[in-house]
Amino acid sequence: MSAPHNTPQVPKAPKVTEREARKVAEAAREQDWRKPSFAKELFLGRFRLDLIHPHPLPPPDDIRRGEEFLGRLRAFCEAHIDSARIEREAKIPDEVVNGLKELGALGMKIETKYGGLGLTQVYYNKALALVGSASPAIGALLSAHQSIGVPQPLKIFGTQEQQDAFLPRLATTDISAFLLTEPDVGSDPARLATTAVPDGNDYLLDGVKLWTTNGVVADLLVVMARVPASEGHPGGITAFVVEADAPGVTVEHRNAFMGLRGIENGVTRFHQVRVPAVNRIGPEGAGLKIALTTLNTGRLSLPAMCVGAGKWCLKIAREWSAVREQWGRPVAKHEAVGAKISFIAATTFALEAIVDLSSQMADEDRNDIRIEAALAKLYGSEMGWLIADELVQIRGGRGFETAESLAARGERAVPAEQMLRDMRINRIFEGSTEIMHLLIAREAVDAHLKVAGDIIDPEKALADKAKAGANAAGFYARWLPQLVTGAGQLPLTYGEFNPAGHRDLSGHLRYVERSSRKLARSTFYAMSRWQGRMETKQGFLGRIVDIGAELFAMSAACVRAEHLRGSGEHGREAYQLADAFCRQSRVRVEELFTRLWSNTDDLDRRVVDGVLSGTYTWLEEGVIDPSGEGPWIADATPGPSAEENRHRPVR
Repeated sequence: MSAPHNTPQVPKAPKVTEREARKVAEAAREQDWRKPSFAKELFLGRFRLDLIHPHPLPPPDDIRRGEEFLGRLRAFCEAHIDSARIEREAKIPDEVVNGLKELGALGMKIETKYGGLGLTQVYYNKALALVGSASPAIGALLSAHQSIGVPQPLKIFGTQEQQDAFLPRLATTDISAFLLTEPDVGSDPARLATTAVPDGNDYLLDGVKLWTTNGVVADLLVVMARVPASEGHPGGITAFVVEADAPGVTVEHRNAFMGLRGIENGVTRFHQVRVPAVNRIGPEGAGLKIALTTLNTGRLSLPAMCVGAGKWCLKIAREWSAVREQWGRPVAKHEAVGAKISFIAATTFALEAIVDLSSQMADEDRNDIRIEAALAKLYGSEMGWLIADELVQIRGGRGFETAESLAARGERAVPAEQMLRDMRINRIFEGSTEIMHLLIAREAVDAHLKVAGDIIDPEKALADKAKAGANAAGFYARWLPQLVTGAGQLPLTYGEFNPAGHRDLSGHLRYVERSSRKLARSTFYAMSRWQGRMETKQGFLGRIVDIGAELFAMSAACVRAEHLRGSGEHGREAYQLADAFCRQSRVRVEELFTRLWSNTDDLDRRVVDGVLSGTYTWLEEGVIDPSGEGPWIADATPGPSAEENRHRPVR
């Protein structure tokens, strides 16, 4: 055994170019498509309804076990969770966390052989929607623990020894956290500064991690760190399981936010933390791939909680709008307010359709759902935010007033403004909207880059470009003719979605099919026009993704409505909601198609250049900046901590 290195050379965060950063992200992607993908086909102009219809269903035993747990969880939430107290004290009481442990909530997704409940993705997400409606902070705690924390990467990539050692703890007593982000590193992991230097049979971990949800109370951490390349060590970004109470681990600060006030999110410093090599998940250099693969299904937890929020907003909108009168009528009867209520109801139906469909596909494992899960996260967070905002508007001044203030003056304590604050982070959590647009866009154009990528790559030789040109010619000769006509132009297609006595949804599916081909043609035209500059056209790519998200949502809503009709569960009402949603969605899609080519993107870039160069500083005059002093980004130089350790495990 080698002697410990007390003062290893810790490299600074690497300086990387934009191209180098893209290469790191590209290397972490799943390169192959071994299973079919509804969303991937949708972006290619192929509407594969057969991949999602009939709606897949869980086995009866999974339903029974899932429903039984939901019953116990509901009873616990109603009896023991005081959302107002969590908001007031900015802390989830220890007795609530311990009660959730006893209930088995830490092990919802962990197999029964390790002491978990072994719930399906469908029922795990239903549980998160339920508990998240009682307290979004608790929903975040359970989601961060199981969706992106230690259990999921161990389940997919861990050794049998690691699973045997850690999963029983994680299912019953130990809370976990996922540590990737750093003070100066967000969605650009190529610049990751935290290092894990090999030292005999161990690694020495040094660095600072920011926004560590659950990090303040966690018992086990999954940490992403850069291993320097050396003899016998290929190096690269690598994932490790780290004991949160190991010597050298310091939680230096518990962060406070505008919403989710009860989450235990902090800043964690590692100084010479000795991590056994047996705690490394996967090989060196596989950390980003592990993180991205974990998120493929892990991202579904966030839109699941958006569904719960939508259901609550609908309940409050219904109850309030029926009793609040304006000009002699309930406000719901006024068209301006009624349109908002219709949007909330229809969109909540669609969000639940997306999450349930994607979750069941994840359980069946017949399809590759990396795009579907990403679309669910993107669409759920954006539409969930709009739903919460519309509820505040419907409530008027009472929507802006806190629940505590409402109660103090004798009215029902409806936390609409808290919902708005809590929902805002969803557009940033687990990949911001802007990053999700780029991630999904990259997957959406994958087929094109596989056949034509070398043509637009400035580093490729002429021979490579010529070969790619020949391959591309063959691909497009087969593909482009398929985009001219399709089932969406035949008036009787998808006739099973036009049952007697119900709204006709078949026309919406024909619209999706036609729009899918139009979307693919638009993408091809843009690639032909911009070629290598396509990756810089983020406004265009974002709209392409948003159109795809709307088409996916329309498809899921129609399939869910038909499933509910077939099972006799509110079929007529479901058809009405799906019809309303699709009509609303089609308006958004048409606007997005127009904005693909008619927009202010070029002008916006020129204005941005002016802002950054100081051209418009005169416009900033006449105000006072109340911001405090200090650097924009905190110093994260590796070294021993000078702060009190705020780590607080819940026992």
